Amino acid sequence: MARAALTREEVLQAAAALVKQHGPAALTMRKLAAELGTAVTSIYWHVGNRESLLDALVARTVADLGIVAARGRTPAERIVSVARGLRRDLRERPHLVAMVHERGLTERMFLPVQRSLVHEVHAAGLRGARAADAVRAVQFHVVGFVLVERNRERAPVQSPGEQDLWDAETGEQDPALARSLGGPVDADRLFTRSTRALVAGLLTADAP
Repeated sequence: MARAALTREEVLQAAAALVKQHGPAALTMRKLAAELGTAVTSIYWHVGNRESLLDALVARTVADLGIVAARGRTPAERIVSVARGLRRDLRERPHLVAMVHERGLTERMFLPVQRSLVHEVHAAGLRGARAADAVRAVQFHVVGFVLVERNRERAPVQSPGEQDLWDAETGEQDPALARSLGGPVDADRLFTRSTRALVAGLLTADAP
């Protein structure tokens, strides 16, 4: 059975999948053509050369990351939901996000998320510089958290590890704390808890 006519969107989807899994270096026109079961000339016809393909992937990533729906009954809940959605999207596309950054489009990529946050902090009653600080604080918190997560995941095996470093002495005689710091990190729980605490502080009426 003959293959249906290839579309530009199919080419971009396959290219994005290769980059997400293996990084930009793994994306060659020959490998992409093999993934799609087509000729290299067909890839060129749809997306141009490799640089044009990378530019298209960056534009696609910028558009995809702009869609983070806010959920919840209160502005605080909705801000936390945007933060969680942004973290999820950044973690799902580390190589593509890196490509966006290398092409100087990071600020453009974050603009839709920032606008969602602006809407929610306005709904909470914040205005002016205080509202701007809240938007940036949430964004920086998410990006910093993701960077720490990625660094921990890619780090070599640590010797001594956290389980070897935390005991009654280093934990200041708090054995529960020592056990927790010496154990695995529940990143999802920690992110949600820290984000809620940050947002609660940012939205407090008497905050400076």
